[in-house]
This record gives sequence, structure tokens and C-alpha cells, in this order.
Amino acid sequence: MGPLDILALRDLAIEAGRAILAIYATDFATRRKGDASPVTEADEAAERIILEGLTRMAPGVPVVAEESVAAGRIPKSLGRRFFLVDPLDGTKEFIARNGEFTVNIGLIEDGRPVAGVVHAPAVGETYWASGEMACDLAGPIAARLPPASGPVALVSRSHGNPETEAWLAAQGIRERRIAGSSLKFCHIAKGLADVNPRLGPTHEWDTAAGHAVLQAAGGSVRTEAGQELSYGKPGFANPPYVARGRGP
Repeated sequence: MGPLDILALRDLAIEAGRAILAIYATDFATRRKGDASPVTEADEAAERIILEGLTRMAPGVPVVAEESVAAGRIPKSLGRRFFLVDPLDGTKEFIARNGEFTVNIGLIEDGRPVAGVVHAPAVGETYWASGEMACDLAGPIAARLPPASGPVALVSRSHGNPETEAWLAAQGIRERRIAGSSLKFCHIAKGLADVNPRLGPTHEWDTAAGHAVLQAAGGSVRTEAGQELSYGKPGFANPPYVARGRGP
């Protein structure tokens, strides 16, 4: 695979988003996967589009995609470079019809996210990054230093827990805002907020694309021990992490 065409990757995510919105407008059915998490035909339709597109764009590069993994289709070998795909991040938000769901496509190289696209079709937001440049539809974006009044925290609409509440209290967070899916990474990357603790379970396909965007915008995603979140871990499970804008 040669250099990634990040705009082609962005357009692929937008194409998948159109398929999601077509189903969003219908009386769609919801099923439960083996881990009891919800799945809809929109997840599956978007994943088919993305897998076909990545095969054309990057033949031979392994793809780890959420619904494929749930069905037992996992690449035998990842190598140095592979994609992580969540075709519909925030299925609970999709089912609730609040618009805060995204299409996530991330490219990993040597365990680090080097490019990614996060597309939120229902709210008209798209973010992408390659190398050290992060953009949205208006142009380049950058994370900010926390304001003197204190950092603004983004918290999950659907995945709160006592550990997160304790962390927020210990950090002296005075303002918090609710956001769904990978939009939390992107809003920090755009300088709209400063920190997002995620102390519950996630998978690598949940975070790779947003991590790429935030990292390119000057932010970071680190474990509680302060290590940068890495990819290609056994079972693709993430430890607890904190996403931040600029600063220590």
C-alpha cells in the first residue's frame, strides 16, 4: 500500500453514512450480539460498504471491523499496518435517534494511529487526520490549552459509571458536557472541550479514528499509567484511558 489518500477515506466514510441515514429514517429492527450489545442493519450495511472500499483502496492491508469480529472473521495476521473500523459507533445513540453516532475508520502503523476519519452523518460533522494535520469541513483544527477557569470535561451519554464520577471529582472538573460516540475525541481536537475520561470497557475500533484526529490536533490519549494508548492488543480490548487536549 502506498500513501493513504485521506480524502478518499473521508469520502468512503461519508458514503457509509448515507447508507446509515437511509436506514435511520425507517422503522429498523434491533438485535443483540453475543456480548448483549445492540446491532442493527445499519451497522452491517455500513461495514459492507467500508470493507469493499478498503479492499479497492488498500488491497492486502488487513481490516479489523467490529461486526466482522463479532461474526468470528478476524485477520490471521495484522502485520505492521492495518485498519480498525467501527461502521456505526454509538449504536445506542442511533437507536435513541439523538444523532450522536459516527462512522470510524482508523489506520494503525506499528501500534499507533497514523490516519483516521470520524463522520457523524446525522449532525453533519466530519473530521479527518493524516500525519500531523487534522481537519473538519471548515479547515484545519487544533486542540486548546485548558482555560484559566478550569478544564471542560466531555462525558458519555450512555456509558457513565461511579469510577468516572470519582475521577471527575478528584480532578476538580467544574464543567461537564455530554457527547456521544467518537465526537468526544473530535470536539476536544477542535478546541471545544479539554478532557474525556473513559474508565469503562472499550475496543480498539471505538477509539482508533478519533485518537488519530485528536493526536494530529495536538492532543493525546493515554492510559491511567500515562502511556499512550496502543493498538493491536490481544482481543482488541482497551484499558481505561483519558483523552486530553494540549497540556501535560
